[in-house]
Amino acid sequence: MARDLLQNRESIYLDLESPQDLGKLQDAEAYLSMHLGKLVILDEVQRKPKIFQVLRVLIDKGRQLGISHAQYLILGSASLDLLQQSSETLAGRIHYLELTGFNALEVDDLNKLWVGGGFPDSYTARNEKISVQWREDLVKTFLERDVPSFGFRIPTTTLRRMWTMLAYTQGTMSNYSKLAQGLEISSVSVHRYIDLLCDLLLVRKIQPYLNNGRKRLVKVPKVYIRDSGLVHQLLNLNSIEGVLSNPVVGNSWEGFVIENILGTLPNYVKYSYYRTGAGAEIDLVLEVGNAEIWAIEIKQSSNPRVTKGFHSACEDLAPTRKYVIYNGTETYPLPEHVMAIGLKSMLQLLSEFFI
Repeated sequence: MARDLLQNRESIYLDLESPQDLGKLQDAEAYLSMHLGKLVILDEVQRKPKIFQVLRVLIDKGRQLGISHAQYLILGSASLDLLQQSSETLAGRIHYLELTGFNALEVDDLNKLWVGGGFPDSYTARNEKISVQWREDLVKTFLERDVPSFGFRIPTTTLRRMWTMLAYTQGTMSNYSKLAQGLEISSVSVHRYIDLLCDLLLVRKIQPYLNNGRKRLVKVPKVYIRDSGLVHQLLNLNSIEGVLSNPVVGNSWEGFVIENILGTLPNYVKYSYYRTGAGAEIDLVLEVGNAEIWAIEIKQSSNPRVTKGFHSACEDLAPTRKYVIYNGTETYPLPEHVMAIGLKSMLQLLSEFFI
C-alpha cells in the first residue's frame, strides 16, 4: 500500500544533519508550503523536533487540497520523547513503521546473518574484517554522539560496560541489582540506561506471560540486545566458530530467532515468554487475537529435543500451535503435536498467515 501511495510522486529530500538543508527550514512553514503536493523526505528528524507542529498545519492544509496521504516521509533515530511528541502533535495523521535489519528470508547465508547481524552495511561488507570494523564504529558513534545528542549525560565507559554485560547475559531474566553492583552504580541508573537502550531500539524487553492465575509465575522481563551482530561485537566473537564455541551461543541464537519473528509480525500480535516458579518454560508465546496461542521453543541444534518443561508449560496454556525452531531446514513432527521447523520456514509461515 505504501509503495502504491509513493509511486510516481515528485519528491525532495532534506538531510537535517546537513547545515545547508537545516538552514532551509529556518522558516519551515514557508519553505515546506512551497512543496505541497510533493513527497517531502525529512531524514534525521530528531535534529529538529519542533517541526511536528508545522507539519500538522501543512498536513491539514494538504487535506483541504485533496492530498490525503503520503505528504511527508519522516526518518531518523527513535527516542521516547520524539515518538511521544509526534504522536501527540500528529494524532490521526501519522503511521509508524519500524525499519528492521535484514531478516532470514532476505539473505542467502543464515550463519553470516546471525554472526554479523542484520545491519545492511555489516552484512554486505566485502569481508569479515570490514564488517567487524563497521560494527565497532557503530558502537562508538552511538556511545559518543547519539546518546549525548538525546540529552543523556552518561559516561561512555559505563554505558559500554553495561551493554557488554547485557551481551554476556543475553536473553536472561533481568537482574538489575547484580548489574548495578558490577557497574558500581545504582539500580535506578541501570533501569534508566536499559530503558534508554530500549527507546533507541537497541535492546528489547520480553515481558512475562501473566494470564495464568493458577500458577506461581516468574514476573520479571527477559532482556535481549536486538541485533546479534552487536552481541557478538561486544563479546569479540567475529566468526561462526567463535560463536559456536562460546557459552552464549544458545541465548544468542534465541535472541536472533526472536528478532526475526517479531520483525515479521503485525503490531497487534502480543508476545511474551512463559515461566513458572517450578521451571516450566516457553521461550516465546504469541497471542493471535482471542482465538490462538502459539508456543515456540528455540533450540540451537540440528537435532532438537523438546524438554519436559516445555511440555509442562503447554499443559498450562493449551496452545493451538506448538513449534520448536532449530538451525535446520526440514519441517517434521515431534511427539505431542510439536512441529520442528527451520527459521526461514517459520518466517514464511508467519508471512503467509498474516497476509
